[in-house]
Amino acid sequence: MKSKINILLVEDNEYDAEMTIRTLKKNSLDNNLLHLRNGAEALDFIFAKGAYSERHIENTPKVILLDLKMPKVNGMEVLLRIKTDERTKKIPVVVLTSSKEDKDIHDCYALGVNSYVVKPVEFSEFQEAITSLGLFWLNINQSPQ
Repeated sequence: MKSKINILLVEDNEYDAEMTIRTLKKNSLDNNLLHLRNGAEALDFIFAKGAYSERHIENTPKVILLDLKMPKVNGMEVLLRIKTDERTKKIPVVVLTSSKEDKDIHDCYALGVNSYVVKPVEFSEFQEAITSLGLFWLNINQSPQ
């Protein structure tokens, strides 16, 4: 595994994950990207447990792109665990989801999400949103790491 992960993509929908990865790659923003398919895998990675126990927890990603509706452990629970742990609470988390529900938006911000983005349905709009996210979180944003 690469030593430094810049983008942790947590997405169970293979089509959405592939579109995200392809768009980031097209814009040379895919360096050190790790795609995990459910919240349980994400928690293992973030907290250096299970298959990722050899990883150093201090080596945090620059940004986590997190879906909400996932099997095993949903995105809201992953967000809660990240933002309530002193070791991980400063990791920028962007919820990237199809949910436009006010309750989901409100709950995510109450838990400390850094950004909430509803996945555009139109392919070109999806690409534009992912490109903007990648450019901002990898090139413009200054994180405390």
